[in-house]
Amino acid sequence: MTVDMDEFWVFGYGSLMWNPGFRFEERSTARAFGYRRALCVRSWVHRGTQQRPGLVLGLDYGGSCIGTAFRVDGSDKTAVVDYLRERELVTHVYKEKTMPVQLADGRRVPALAYVIDRAHVQYAGALSAPEAAAIVAVSSGKSGPNSEYVFNTLAHLKEMGIRDHWLEEVVATLNAKSPAAAQPQPI
Repeated sequence: MTVDMDEFWVFGYGSLMWNPGFRFEERSTARAFGYRRALCVRSWVHRGTQQRPGLVLGLDYGGSCIGTAFRVDGSDKTAVVDYLRERELVTHVYKEKTMPVQLADGRRVPALAYVIDRAHVQYAGALSAPEAAAIVAVSSGKSGPNSEYVFNTLAHLKEMGIRDHWLEEVVATLNAKSPAAAQPQPI
């Protein structure tokens, strides 16, 4: 299928999938190749502190990631990019990148995405699920416990029909450590 080169798409792999915060014309499940969803960003404000950082999602190199692509009307492009830069580039832990994604119907489109900057001090690196769970279990920030963020993220992914085996392993490890605290919060 051919793609209209004037189309503007945004790829979300975390909260952007269920809370984009901007107007869009079309939404589709999409896959980004060469990147994976990971708890690889040290959170110093919302889910942790500088003394005890939590972990939030980033799009890191390796594998593939199923997320959501949004087609934005051309007349809204500037406003959407401005909004996303304000939302995603607060500490510049992400790099803005246009990458190809494959939509559920087979189309390949270029999409704006935010990829982790591995040189940034907040990059936590490639953690195992038990390592990530150990950090998440003890971290909390302005927006609440880090575990709440992880449970809600997985609940949203499941609701959307998206499996993330690594994140499921993180949650299973958290549940094994403290079953009472591991109850997902309402979405």
